Amino acid sequence: MADGRPENVVIDIHGLTKRFGDKTVVDDVSLDVRRGEIVGFLGPNGSGKTTTIRMICGLLRPDGGSGTCLGLDILRDADRIKRQVGYMTQRFSYYEDLTIRENLDFVARIYDLPDRVAVVKRTLERLGLYQRRDQLAGALSGGWKQRLALAASVMHQPKLLLLDEPTAGVDPQARREFWDEIHDLATDGLTVLVSTHYMDEAERCHRIIYIAYGKIVARGTVDEVIQSSSLSTMIVSGRDVGAIAKAVRDQPGVEQVAPFGNDLHVVGPDPALLKTAVEAALAASGSDAVATAGETSLEDVFIRLMQTAQAADQPGNGKAKGEASP
Repeated sequence: MADGRPENVVIDIHGLTKRFGDKTVVDDVSLDVRRGEIVGFLGPNGSGKTTTIRMICGLLRPDGGSGTCLGLDILRDADRIKRQVGYMTQRFSYYEDLTIRENLDFVARIYDLPDRVAVVKRTLERLGLYQRRDQLAGALSGGWKQRLALAASVMHQPKLLLLDEPTAGVDPQARREFWDEIHDLATDGLTVLVSTHYMDEAERCHRIIYIAYGKIVARGTVDEVIQSSSLSTMIVSGRDVGAIAKAVRDQPGVEQVAPFGNDLHVVGPDPALLKTAVEAALAASGSDAVATAGETSLEDVFIRLMQTAQAADQPGNGKAKGEASP
């Protein structure tokens, strides 16, 4: 223990708040991340993810709250935190008129890394960039730009890696390879906090945290978050699912209706009421489609959380309070 905190806690923040003018972008956020964890930070655009990440790593000073990052105070030790953190932004931020090797050499100079040439070579080999080392960054595809950005973020061997929408606009194979690399790094002891919009990426995290309108509204493992939602799902399979969707959409107990190919997913909080609504829609449509109980997905839960947060954020309702956590 150090200062009353477990030694394996890498991020430990409490009541973090940030305002821009009269708008509160991050509102009383508390979270912790342990060493070697990959924690997914999820939420709609404008929910406060990037602002929170920037406050954690010392790039932005909070208006309220306190906490530590890598055992250092986020208010007093921002400069020391920056040197021990790797931060990969959503927008590619390296020089497109420099080669891959030249970009990494530039970053190594910024960190004043000893034996710079060897460090750059080792990083190129580690991230599979060595054969492309003399290629201009501006000529790279999205996946290779992403790999270069990751290489630059981990070259100084940070203890914490912060990733802000790292795979936006990248093809599925590059995304999978990126996540395989992240898990390899975490196995070696690196801690990762990653913001993402992709549900399959969220499912590859050890834990997830969902933020909406500046407040954390759910956290836990994927299974815990799904279970705590108390949602049920019916899957309708067959012809005319479009007509069935129209018939069931406004029925009592139905919160979400979404087509998936030839199937229809119908989601609601009360399994008995949901079943009754689906059966009534099938009868009214005269369809020979079949309805069966299905598994609620993480996407279903997040849509529900976003809808709830939007309703709570409307004028006169106040902001969402508390958490839908287990």
